[in-house]
Amino acid sequence: MLWWRRWPVWAPLVAAVWGVLYAAVEVTWAVTGTTVQWKEDSAYAPRVQFFLAALALLAGGACLASTRTLAKLDRVAVATALIVALPVFVVGTNGLPIYFVTIATLSGIESATGLAQVLLNTAGAALLLLAGLSYRRRLRGDCPRCGRPHAGAADGPLAHPAASRAPRRTRIAVYLLMGGLLPWAGTKTIWTLGGNALSVAGDDWQRATSVGASGPSKATASAGIDVTVLAAMLGIFLLLGLLYAWGQVFPRWTLFLSGRRVPRLLPLIPAWLTGIPLTMYGAALLIMAPLMASGVLPKIKPDPPFTTSSGITWFAEFGGLAFAGLGIGLVVAARSYAARTRPICSSATATERPK
Repeated sequence: MLWWRRWPVWAPLVAAVWGVLYAAVEVTWAVTGTTVQWKEDSAYAPRVQFFLAALALLAGGACLASTRTLAKLDRVAVATALIVALPVFVVGTNGLPIYFVTIATLSGIESATGLAQVLLNTAGAALLLLAGLSYRRRLRGDCPRCGRPHAGAADGPLAHPAASRAPRRTRIAVYLLMGGLLPWAGTKTIWTLGGNALSVAGDDWQRATSVGASGPSKATASAGIDVTVLAAMLGIFLLLGLLYAWGQVFPRWTLFLSGRRVPRLLPLIPAWLTGIPLTMYGAALLIMAPLMASGVLPKIKPDPPFTTSSGITWFAEFGGLAFAGLGIGLVVAARSYAARTRPICSSATATERPK
């Protein structure tokens, strides 16, 4: 029997083990005074680490309890613990795309403990989501695996729907969100090509970004492409795969994979893992930039290659549009893809397919 078919059984148990391990790591870091980077020039305070440790234990215990038959008050307690804990650990995944770009471009890891913290948060968020999903389905009397009411085993083969593209409204919404990349990517491309924008000279930008840059970063820059813009282009490729049928069945240009069904989680996992953190990061920039421009928040002092505070503020706004646009686009497209590709157990009595 394939182990992944039984995820509603093992996900709550693994989540409970994760809670214990997470708490042990956080307490160890807090007691030993280990610096765990939260963002640039900022680290987790020990009291925050103790809080996260307690929350992880609480969430893990709730996952373990969700596998049992509970009274009404206990069901409310379990649901409350999962609802409170899940957003906290989702927020903790915020730095995942940044670490991915630095690792992929061989730029080095700024903080090993910071990366470990992000990975622990990501694993916890995924496990809590799976445990909560199976728990909710069981409470409704549905199959915890496929979410449909049916008799028979819940760990047999699955029936997959035919390949389809996203609805027109979804495609239009995602294309509009992708447009948020243009000001940010255009500005960076101008700098990489040696032009001036936002009071920043292209030569100054190239000198500043070349310090400590990896070989791949320098290679793409020499071709006039910023490495982060290239990463955004990969995000657009993922978006298109989520929107169209070729993201469900390998197209002809994939050679020996042509015609085979794309594993459902292959595009969904990177879409969720990058879409949610990018949305949070971009939204923060979109809020901060206008507040800095209006004087509600102090303006950032210009730091080379930037020569004016207004240039930094505008670039922050451009970054917010880009990251939030790409992040929300990935979330919207992934939601549509998940609904269109959602399989049901072969033993299910329901014949209607998810739309």
